[in-house]
Amino acid sequence: MKEVQATRINKYLSEVGYCSRRAADKLIDQGRVTINGKVPEMGTKIVPDDEVRVDGKLISEPKEDFVYLAFNKPVGIVCTTDTRVEKDNIIEYINYPKRIFPIGRLDKPSEGLIFLTNDGDIVNKILRARNHHEKEYIVKVDNIITDDFVHQMSNGIPILDTITRKCKVEKLSKYEFKIILTQGLNRQIRRMTEYLGYNVVTLKRVRIMNISLDMPVGTYREFTKEELTEINKLVETSTKTIRDD
Repeated sequence: MKEVQATRINKYLSEVGYCSRRAADKLIDQGRVTINGKVPEMGTKIVPDDEVRVDGKLISEPKEDFVYLAFNKPVGIVCTTDTRVEKDNIIEYINYPKRIFPIGRLDKPSEGLIFLTNDGDIVNKILRARNHHEKEYIVKVDNIITDDFVHQMSNGIPILDTITRKCKVEKLSKYEFKIILTQGLNRQIRRMTEYLGYNVVTLKRVRIMNISLDMPVGTYREFTKEELTEINKLVETSTKTIRDD
């Protein structure tokens, strides 16, 4: 007799493109997910015949192709899929005809590149701590950038009970610098600059991995086939999920 394949509920919601595993865990914790009419515990597994609902709505396997978008997020837009809590959210702003969700996040006062998709598998592969995927930012601060500032930012700053990973920092002008991170601690750049007595005036993400910001603010475009192929190569050995900066 063939064994029925069981899947953890958070993985299922991710694989069908409903949301990321992290977001699924939150939905489960909030009691918004049901399996066959009952609220499951974290880690519960389902089989193909099980009925899964979120907020009472039936979740089914996707029948359409996956969507991969690069979006230039404006300042003031929040990277959340919970449209009930935050009115200035990224999902309602884009108003895409299919259900999509952001890969990682970008702070409300920040702008620039962020990915959105309905492919839960690639979300979990991209948001990995050990892959050291590059994210590039252009940052303007309120004090004159010194050689010492560049040196300290490059070699690690003590924040959030850790030392930031070494990174590339380049002074662009009196008050502006470029930084390339390979980790995604919460509000990392802002915390790093504040530790050195600086405040961020503007922060723009201009590149994630192999994709650069090349569209006007508030607009999006689909990944090219070449970009998607390259991303899939880069995430082949992904491991642990993290929160993006």
